[in-house]
Amino acid sequence: MKKSILRNVAIVSAIFIVTFSIMLITNYFQVRGTTPLQTEVVETLKEINDQNANNPALQEQIRQLDLLARKAYFIRMDHLMVGVYILLGMLLVFIICIRLYFAHDKEIPGKEIDPIDEWAIKTEARKYVIWIASGIAAIGLVFVFLSSPYLKATPQAETAEPVEVLADLAEAPTELPETETDTPAEPEIVSEADTTQLVETAVEEAAPQVVVSKVTHNAFRGNNSNGISSAKGVPVKWELGSGTNIAWKQDIPRQGYNSPVINGNNVFFSGADAQARELYCYDLTTGEKRWTLAAANIPGSPSQMPKTTEDTGLAASSVATNGKQVCAIFATGDILCADMEGKQLWAKNLGVPDNHYGYASSLLIFGNLVIVQYDNQNSPKVMALDLATGAERWSKSRTEKVTWSSPIIAYVNNTPQLVLMGNPAITAYNPNNGEQLWRVECMTGEVGSSACSSNGLVFGASEYAKMVAINAADGSLLWEGNDFLPEVASPVATKDNLYLATSYGVVAAYDTQTGELRKEHELNTEFYSSPVIAEGKIYLFSNDGKMHIFSADNDFRLLASFETGERTFATPAFTDGKIVVRTEKSIYCVENK
Repeated sequence: MKKSILRNVAIVSAIFIVTFSIMLITNYFQVRGTTPLQTEVVETLKEINDQNANNPALQEQIRQLDLLARKAYFIRMDHLMVGVYILLGMLLVFIICIRLYFAHDKEIPGKEIDPIDEWAIKTEARKYVIWIASGIAAIGLVFVFLSSPYLKATPQAETAEPVEVLADLAEAPTELPETETDTPAEPEIVSEADTTQLVETAVEEAAPQVVVSKVTHNAFRGNNSNGISSAKGVPVKWELGSGTNIAWKQDIPRQGYNSPVINGNNVFFSGADAQARELYCYDLTTGEKRWTLAAANIPGSPSQMPKTTEDTGLAASSVATNGKQVCAIFATGDILCADMEGKQLWAKNLGVPDNHYGYASSLLIFGNLVIVQYDNQNSPKVMALDLATGAERWSKSRTEKVTWSSPIIAYVNNTPQLVLMGNPAITAYNPNNGEQLWRVECMTGEVGSSACSSNGLVFGASEYAKMVAINAADGSLLWEGNDFLPEVASPVATKDNLYLATSYGVVAAYDTQTGELRKEHELNTEFYSSPVIAEGKIYLFSNDGKMHIFSADNDFRLLASFETGERTFATPAFTDGKIVVRTEKSIYCVENK
């Protein structure tokens, strides 16, 4: 190759490196204080929305602008990554061209340079050009690391508060679907401790007998994490201030956004702060704390807590139980398992998840396995651990980016499928061995809501992407839409209807076969808690602590809407005649009186 060509290529690449590095440095100073959730534009949109609360057309325009801004943020992050690779590639081209250009030139002898020795001066100058170009490129890369949440452990987004831009949309009534489920009935287990208590009570005439429901709520959103409960006699009205239909109420020991679970006479949930990570068991009948188990002295557990946002925290993942064991996981990567009396069976650290908001995927128990969705920047994967020992039974690497959704079990032709949301795909696995059954790429951005299933179909939706229906028998896409999309709350489905709640106040129902919008309700509130169907009704908490009950049918009517008294982000747990609710400050039990 002619030296003139090498020289020209080197000059062009050097100019590109300098120009591109300056652009990257400029980009850092332009975006270092912004996130998709906190910008001056978003704050301005919020003010406009507050001033025009009764203008639906304007509110829809604001919603579309908000979604567009969020999508633009993630596209920019992807482009930034591409820019890094281009810069590195051009730097490599520059170095190779310079190396080949001077490959046959002799090194100048070490001597004092003669001021008129132009050849020596130019040779030394070439060395400075190489060092300066490399230095500029290195500085550009440093600023890329400072400005990109994909490349550094503690991104700007970590400190971002959720901006309730569209939380004030107009208020309207809503309804629910019939409770139909395609999952086989799961045997409900009463713990040995509760059985012993019943026997002793029958012998001792002094104490009344405790009746324990066999209807369980074993994980986030109930059994199989699908949002369907078989509970009967569920309360439809209560209020904390007056104590109406409140069986008991307790302050939570430590903070956490995870949802309670119920098995037998036990209520389980977790809490964590900088001082401790703990699993709790409360008595369903009395509200008395039965035991506490701390995640302590676990090999590999970090001495310094990972940074999380305030609305995620260290205990966002819901626990899971089967009536014999109960498991909990925390944002430190610590997972532990206990028996029904609070005795630790095993504990281990899975590695601190690299997650810029904090780890939030809930656990799910299937047979003798506990399923862990571990999508993070380190090494995204899904794994199954032995409930008795904690040993890894299977593990599958994933190509997904960080997600905050949780796994579900969908039954297709009476065969279980483990379904995981992710970016960019929804994927189904055989829960017994981790074999991938199908994969549909249809998601983007920050995926926080979980999937749901009914009648052989799997449904997934995310505010930054779309809503889809997948035929779980073969993984084919049945339909897709983007009318209303959830950010945090997970959808729930019956045979005929799909229901979802958005973070901007809309609750909507869709036809499961066609994706046609059946009905929508605009409420002046925000939803993080997920809807649960029980006794033909949809129970849905808004963040301000207001309970909305809809009919679970094609009419999708608002049956009741009332204030409970405390802000609520978690999804409630259901059993016969009772609901257990975790609020921002407390945990309480509702029952008909």
